[in-house]
Amino acid sequence: METWEAISMMRAVRSFADRPLDRSHLERILRAGRRAPSSKNSQRWAFVACVDREHLRDLSKVGPFAGHIAGAGAAVAIVTPDDGEQSRRQWIMFDSGQAAQNMMLAAWDVGVGSAHAAVYDEALARDLLGYPDDQRCDLIISFGYPSDPAVTTIPPAKGGRQRLDEVVHWERW
Repeated sequence: METWEAISMMRAVRSFADRPLDRSHLERILRAGRRAPSSKNSQRWAFVACVDREHLRDLSKVGPFAGHIAGAGAAVAIVTPDDGEQSRRQWIMFDSGQAAQNMMLAAWDVGVGSAHAAVYDEALARDLLGYPDDQRCDLIISFGYPSDPAVTTIPPAKGGRQRLDEVVHWERW
């Protein structure tokens, strides 16, 4: 799949087929996250890959919009340093977003859908994922084969995105 095609066609998938993710697909997704750019190549992230069905159901309770994790074939939690300095925290979150996007595009390339979920209950996430006290988890991504495989080939509906001239300003606002 061409990069532009993946960017143009990818959409959030929250309804998954009841089957595990092929291990080679999950490893490719994780490698894509590892290859993401980061501020000063600091790579301040770790990924916790989860495939156990009961564990996925438990993880789906970390936030009010995380229910899709329960039906996924896998989930990847992005764990980062719990840095209280605002500027560093912003860069860590930007870098995490790049890792997430890399993983989601790599997934789409092999016919795997995904959706991200914000972590609202960080104590529950820490308990379920077992990461150290000096780390935090703000984001978990569900991955799975779409319950409707056609979703990967149907062009996006017209509308839904702002027009380019509504979001782009040349030289100055």
